[in-house]
Amino acid sequence: MIVPKSLKPGDKIGIVAPGRKIGPEQIDAAVQTFSSWQLKVALSPNLFANDHGYLAGRDEGRLSDFQNMIDDPEISAIVCARGGYGTTRILDRLDFQHLLKYPKWIVGFSDITALHLRLNVLGIQSIHSTMPVLFSQDDSKLSIASLRQSLFGSGQLISAPSNTNNKLGSATGEIIGGNLSLLVDSLLTSADADFVDKILIVEEIDEYIYKIDRMFTHLLRAGKLSRLQGLAVGYFSDVKDSAPGFGETVEQVILDKVSRYKFPVAFNLPIGHENPNLAWRSGSTMTLTVNSSGSSFSPEIA
Repeated sequence: MIVPKSLKPGDKIGIVAPGRKIGPEQIDAAVQTFSSWQLKVALSPNLFANDHGYLAGRDEGRLSDFQNMIDDPEISAIVCARGGYGTTRILDRLDFQHLLKYPKWIVGFSDITALHLRLNVLGIQSIHSTMPVLFSQDDSKLSIASLRQSLFGSGQLISAPSNTNNKLGSATGEIIGGNLSLLVDSLLTSADADFVDKILIVEEIDEYIYKIDRMFTHLLRAGKLSRLQGLAVGYFSDVKDSAPGFGETVEQVILDKVSRYKFPVAFNLPIGHENPNLAWRSGSTMTLTVNSSGSSFSPEIA
């Protein structure tokens, strides 16, 4: 795996919106925070475009912004402003050749899962973490500090209390994953990453339980779960139930799909659409430990 360089004071980062639109007031807190880290901040030209009802401008503008950030030698990291939807509309037209020669961190989560998976296919690490639109949240301090550590330092320990649904065990492997919907959406595309011998992280928001079951069933049928080293489950936020109810919890849905396998499973990792949303480097090697005391991800010591 190609590992981009850690940032240092004086480096320039770019903020770009590959999907949903955003306003200047929604990133003010992030710009101030990045500046306090002694980073220079570059805003992409079409960042606040308003010529589409939902997206941050037309596809061509968002594509141009992201490509220019990739190709600009002065940009050391690209931070995606927010999630939502829209990254996949431009993903297959991005040229990553410059990134392969001169790697830089690409940062985000949720819809940005599509980028993390594409970069994993290409063999480049990236950072799954909070994004500028969320910096102003009162409880975001740990999430922001976690991003800073990943940008300037290295991987970090991520832990969770014990959960009665956990499957005990330990595994070491490359970590991959992100938003469940985007994982399923990636199948048979340019972002269809290899899950063999990897530790999968999943999180989701605002979905019905039956749809969560359908998506896990899809991953199972596609062979994505059978050869994992481990499974870590982050937040499943604002989950809804149908009428009549599905009759299973999220935990039961997930365990049903992986009960035939021996790898460890950890629930309630602080990753996803709540705070703290702790940063992790997609494509890095970590050890997942699940025991009676709880679960943890620890980075590989170089």
